[in-house]
Amino acid sequence: MRNRLTRVRLLNTLDPREDCQEIQRIYTKKEFPWDYGRGLEVALWKACCVPEISAILQQGGHFELFSQKRYDDTRILLGEIVAHGYNSTRGRQAIKQINRAHRRFDLDNEDMLYVLSTFIYEPIFWIDRWAWRKSIQVEKLASFHFFCAIGKLMNVTDIPTDYDEFLRFKQDYERRRFRYAESNERVGKAILSLYSSWHPWPINRLFSATLRCRLDGPARQALGFADPTALARAASFVGLRAHGLAELAAPRLMAKLMTRPSARTYPGYPHGYDLSHIGAHELATDNGATTASQTGAGYVDAALTAQLPGPRRPERSTARTPRETVPPETPRTSQPPRPTGSRQSQLLSEDRK
Repeated sequence: MRNRLTRVRLLNTLDPREDCQEIQRIYTKKEFPWDYGRGLEVALWKACCVPEISAILQQGGHFELFSQKRYDDTRILLGEIVAHGYNSTRGRQAIKQINRAHRRFDLDNEDMLYVLSTFIYEPIFWIDRWAWRKSIQVEKLASFHFFCAIGKLMNVTDIPTDYDEFLRFKQDYERRRFRYAESNERVGKAILSLYSSWHPWPINRLFSATLRCRLDGPARQALGFADPTALARAASFVGLRAHGLAELAAPRLMAKLMTRPSARTYPGYPHGYDLSHIGAHELATDNGATTASQTGAGYVDAALTAQLPGPRRPERSTARTPRETVPPETPRTSQPPRPTGSRQSQLLSEDRK
């Protein structure tokens, strides 16, 4: 507890604009590692409440088929930017990967602004409600400046310059653009299945019922989700409140118990992986155009394995080696039968004569 209070005092001495990268690193990696991740999961879900965005995510069924990889890509790339800074070599490479994934789509700037805003505010909302303490002002402003800088590097324009102004934009956008669509529901259910799959049966059944409680009413309606039952709401409230109290009382123990794999589709990351292989990859087609590969390691069929990033055993060639052509055997010339026995003696006697 003493170390945590020391970090809070340290954070209050930093400038939220100039030191936003250091503050964001402490905020997400030291103070609220578990809660910050849950806030980002809500942010991902909320982006699917907009039909124009969910339609893009649904294209080709990539999100439904490879939702774990899409989640891991986002988590890894954002984690690289937070850990090393957006001006570092790895941070710049991560932003380059994000831009490469987005450039295939004709994304509206307002939609990009909204997605950017969810990464700022949804983790803050979650932490203020469920974490062991609320966010302090310097953390909120640092997160705002951190993601605004990333947005500029992603060529997002018209980014609000004020924390409260950006929040008003987010709230107004949700009132105007949240509406039900089939693509919302399909992608939303894929995310629900993904989050539930991280827990063993039968816990995942109970967990799936409580997950909907993390969304507000407008978001559930836009995704076509039924309102959770009173029992599910109670279970969600008790579980999340108990987690916050446990984080306050035993932070080290909770850090060990709640640690999750950094990326399920990239086993052992970052060891053995090139950051440039994380995310969508463009593959040349026969007509010279490019298409995006969204495959992930470890759970796709063999036909897609050749597109996977990361270490793997050398693949055996499936092409058959042509057999060496054997010329047809030359037919032998027939020879007269070799004389044997008494016939051979008779011939020899005739030769002497």
